[in-house]
Amino acid sequence: MKSLFTALALAGIPLVEASAGSIIPGYPDQVETAFDPREVAWLPHYCIYTKVFRLNVPGGDNKAEIDRWRANMGPPFEWMHHYCWGLMKTNRALMLARDKRTKTFYLKDAITEFDFFLSKTTPPRDFVLLPEILTKKGENLIRLGRSVEGVPELERAIEIKPDYWPPYADLSDYYKSTGDVAKARELLEKGLSFAPDATALTRRLAELDSAKEKRKASQRETSGG
Repeated sequence: MKSLFTALALAGIPLVEASAGSIIPGYPDQVETAFDPREVAWLPHYCIYTKVFRLNVPGGDNKAEIDRWRANMGPPFEWMHHYCWGLMKTNRALMLARDKRTKTFYLKDAITEFDFFLSKTTPPRDFVLLPEILTKKGENLIRLGRSVEGVPELERAIEIKPDYWPPYADLSDYYKSTGDVAKARELLEKGLSFAPDATALTRRLAELDSAKEKRKASQRETSGG
């Protein structure tokens, strides 16, 4: 595996900014070897029982838990550590990166981890985490400005599990950002038809309604009506 410094250079991040210990100040350079407990704590608990993690994280070698998660997830569990690394890199991009180039690097690297997991496992449609993984990938692609690639990933997550609400929220936010409020509303209403208790969708719909009323009020004031 190429070093992080080489990867950063290839991504266009000057090495003067990537001196040891300065990529993410106060954090180790590579998530794959460091397993910083602060970052591990942000992950789903099953991550510590995945391959590589269980050799490096306290408590991860619990055989009963390893066997339980392997039974729950099936064969894809053997490669789940790559998804967990992808989550760690996404977290670095969103919560720890201090500049756009570092954020971009970690978002791209996270997508690489997600793609590696998907290519090695080819998870079946009924794999419990497939909608979530597709959603995480789609979110990062949109964050990178690659909506042409990201939107289909979110749509696929919805198609696989219609009552999984996060991709509806992501797609609604995306269409709202493009000015297509009608499409944003349509997605929220569709999501709520499958997941009526999804407060994140209800809140977004209320925000759209509020903005619509404000526009109407502003138009009435402008026209003197």
